[in-house]
Amino acid sequence: MNLRNFWSSDLRSSLVVFLVALPLCLGIALASGAPLFSGLLAGIIGGIVVGSLSGSSVSVSGPAAGLTTIVAAAILNLGSFEAFLLSVALAGLIQLGLGFAKAGAIGHFFPISVIKGMLSAIGIILILKQIPHAVGFDADFEGDQSFLQPDGQNTFSEIFAA
Repeated sequence: MNLRNFWSSDLRSSLVVFLVALPLCLGIALASGAPLFSGLLAGIIGGIVVGSLSGSSVSVSGPAAGLTTIVAAAILNLGSFEAFLLSVALAGLIQLGLGFAKAGAIGHFFPISVIKGMLSAIGIILILKQIPHAVGFDADFEGDQSFLQPDGQNTFSEIFAA
């Protein structure tokens, strides 16, 4: 790794990725019930550290909004944020082990249609949840993150009410 090249291009680009992703990192932390500081750390690690060390000129790393529900459910099921952090650390160790074992070929067993379907479903959910807000109907924003809301409404009934 050429250190001069790193300081001239990689560090600047990773800093830009961090700054662009920072609001999303904080929003994901807030939406998933994690402390805001964890969103800040995710942005620093994903944007600056990984961006600087990857060595790829086209790689972008950072937060993924689709993980919000997974993080929230994991914190709820595990009982505490600390238990969730332990599970993330263990998952990271497993990923490092698989990386050193050159097990990346396992990803070829997942059909691209499954991945595209998951991403399409996330997009549809985000669009459906925003329709009432887009038409100016925001009578009750409580529970907007889930399909079944505390006020007895659901995503579709909110759209029809709007």
